[in-house]
Amino acid sequence: MIKINMIEKGFDTAELETRNQKFWDENNFWACNPNSDKKPFCTMMPPPNITGSLHMGHMLNNATTDFMCRYKRMKGFDVLWQPGTDHAAIAAQMLFEKELTKNKIRKEDLGREEFLRQMWEWANGIDSTIKSQLRRLGVTPDWKRERFTLDEGLSHAVRKVFVEMYKRDMIYRGSYMVNWCPKQQTVLSDLEVENKEENGKMYYIKYPVDGTNETITIGTTRPETMFGDMAVAVSADDDRYKHLVGKMINLPFTDRQIPIITDEHADPEKGTGAVKITPAHDFNDFEVGKRHNLPELTVMNAYAKMNENAPEKYQGMNRFDCRKSVIEDLKELGLFEKAEDQIMQIPYSERGGVVVEPRITTQWYARATKLADKAIQVVEDGEITFQPEHRKNLYMAWMREIKDWCISRQLWWGHQIPAWYAEDGTTFVEETEEEAHHVAELHFGKPVELTRDQDSLDTWFSSGLWPFSTLGWPDQTKELDRYYTTDYLSTAADIIFFWVARMIMMGLDTTGKIPFKHVYFHGLVRDAKGQKMSKTKGNGTDPKEPMDKYGVDALRYWAAGIPMGADGKYNDDDVKIGRKLIVKLWNATRFGLMQLEENFDPSATALPVSERTLEDRWLLSELNKTIAEHARYMDKYDNFQARNTIDTFFWNTFCDNYLEIIKDRFWNPERYNDAARVSAQWTLWESLRTIIGLFAPFIPFITEELYQQIFKQFEGTETLHLTTFPEVKDEWNTNVDDMKGMLDVLHAIRQQRTNDKLGTGQVETVAITTNIELFELLKKYETMMQAIARTENLELESGSDEIKIKITPKLKD
Repeated sequence: MIKINMIEKGFDTAELETRNQKFWDENNFWACNPNSDKKPFCTMMPPPNITGSLHMGHMLNNATTDFMCRYKRMKGFDVLWQPGTDHAAIAAQMLFEKELTKNKIRKEDLGREEFLRQMWEWANGIDSTIKSQLRRLGVTPDWKRERFTLDEGLSHAVRKVFVEMYKRDMIYRGSYMVNWCPKQQTVLSDLEVENKEENGKMYYIKYPVDGTNETITIGTTRPETMFGDMAVAVSADDDRYKHLVGKMINLPFTDRQIPIITDEHADPEKGTGAVKITPAHDFNDFEVGKRHNLPELTVMNAYAKMNENAPEKYQGMNRFDCRKSVIEDLKELGLFEKAEDQIMQIPYSERGGVVVEPRITTQWYARATKLADKAIQVVEDGEITFQPEHRKNLYMAWMREIKDWCISRQLWWGHQIPAWYAEDGTTFVEETEEEAHHVAELHFGKPVELTRDQDSLDTWFSSGLWPFSTLGWPDQTKELDRYYTTDYLSTAADIIFFWVARMIMMGLDTTGKIPFKHVYFHGLVRDAKGQKMSKTKGNGTDPKEPMDKYGVDALRYWAAGIPMGADGKYNDDDVKIGRKLIVKLWNATRFGLMQLEENFDPSATALPVSERTLEDRWLLSELNKTIAEHARYMDKYDNFQARNTIDTFFWNTFCDNYLEIIKDRFWNPERYNDAARVSAQWTLWESLRTIIGLFAPFIPFITEELYQQIFKQFEGTETLHLTTFPEVKDEWNTNVDDMKGMLDVLHAIRQQRTNDKLGTGQVETVAITTNIELFELLKKYETMMQAIARTENLELESGSDEIKIKITPKLKD
């Protein structure tokens, strides 16, 4: 007989986490096998930015994915969870420049090459911090396959995609109005602009009409741009201004005249019905200017200071100081009518934290309007499914209104655009400088000097290739052939456009295949009041804090309990519930082992289920239902309902009911035969092993510890997380209808004890009156009923349609 190991009364959470994590790392259990005959399951880690430590959003995302990866491995899949990090161009360069500023160094002082050398050293240090934090969380990607969006393999993929798209006219270069960050000196996409509601003012200014005594009053929130006005527009249907259309305005502070034109942009119902048109400083005005062939005069420089095209007095002023000065000067000229307070949406650079300036610049664009067609179709057809389903509507609405994607950034950190220019401006887009020179020589008939484009690509361009570039594309690798299209992606809903949509567009355009089959959108982690966590508010929680206080499993358990797609409100009390579960699992297992220490041999042939007692067969029947329901939810990627399923079984069925019923068999063995004891022992052993298997994806550390200490010696598999996930057993499905009546009586007794405020050890006699059918049932299982009632003095009577309980307490000494 092999003796069962007894576990200690308590456990050291930090010690067992560190030891088991080291054990997992040293054995490389989570590696995929491209040559396996198992069914593949592949998911991509949303690569965290190398801009600091992990936050609660990273924790939730990676925990959610890990639940599925651990489950799939135990279900017999060959799992590839592809890990990696993102170079995070804007955010990372901004942070590193801050470091340089502390030493009074500007990036221009270093030059591009030296700046990038130093930044690589800085980035590598941060990257190692993120990986150690992910390991602490117990997640199981294939770490030996880790990638970085700036590593050579991914850089090759980026260059190849850019060149091929350019040569198919899916990428082009042009001069358009963009969002410009005056602080970071780069263009931003609409998604990188954060609109904030603020108190502002609408200024009403009188524009003199040339050759008349009339003025046209226009309303503007940005009087500092008036130096770049090229027209005043009114509606063709506005009777107030029909007589002025075609006349000229004497633009204040300048020696220029601008025309009064008609355009649909002017709404007679809004403001004064007349609007100034500044094509170089407003998105709507830019379009009006194109319709009317108006010049584009830029009156600010890249730092949002007034340039040489502004009147001399204002040159060099920042835009906001200029605004105040212009208003004062208009008052002196008698051209200022009034100012009205109003609530305004002010666009801010999400990373730079300054007001964005509309600006005309020459940039590179991807034809997202064309890429979107197939990306819409595959979601409409159900090739890609979203969970929760309502995210599909959000995706569709955005994709149908999509504009071409500005993919260039004025940054040094990132993928430098593979474009070279000849002196006459001829552009050569090739993967390498050598290829560019070769093509240029063929073009000109002689060698020529080429200058490389200084811009880099939007971070999301390389991230959009992540599902296939990490698998070795453009090479036709085993991994690419086996794991692409990937199966599952867990990500935050707030990057559905940044990342998910772009992966779909780029995947379809580059490979002809969808990048993934299913996307699970988890919510945000908010503070206890429901507010979004942020550094500025100071309401964020570092995942390290709850992991240190309550253990990694407790935090993971909390994460698993967030309903599908919902935001999670974090507070310590909820994580304490996870800690309570872990302690309860340990104690319940220890209690079970204490009943198995003597006269039980797990290596022997199990007692047939048909020969076990009713309550034992009932437990296994309920466990079968739990296994089936748990797997059904996990197969639908619903970890919330799966966790609830095993929770309900463990707390209610197993601990509250079953363990309480069978205690009497071990505490008062003289009342039972050996068969009853053996029946309980086998049922305990099998149910405990099944419970830790069901809990394993959610709380891997404590379940691994229990497996290693107790079950491994009988099974042999090195780690619990590569054993077979619990499966429904046909022999566990037996007729246990009688148990329903027994449980009804159990609950009635407990309720009466509560009403009488009696503990289990304070009961002398329990009298039960029921209907005749239940009376006969209780007589049949009278010994079990005594265990349920916690008394040998059981009085049974029939004659009542309802269950009536009367408890006589023990007399006090």
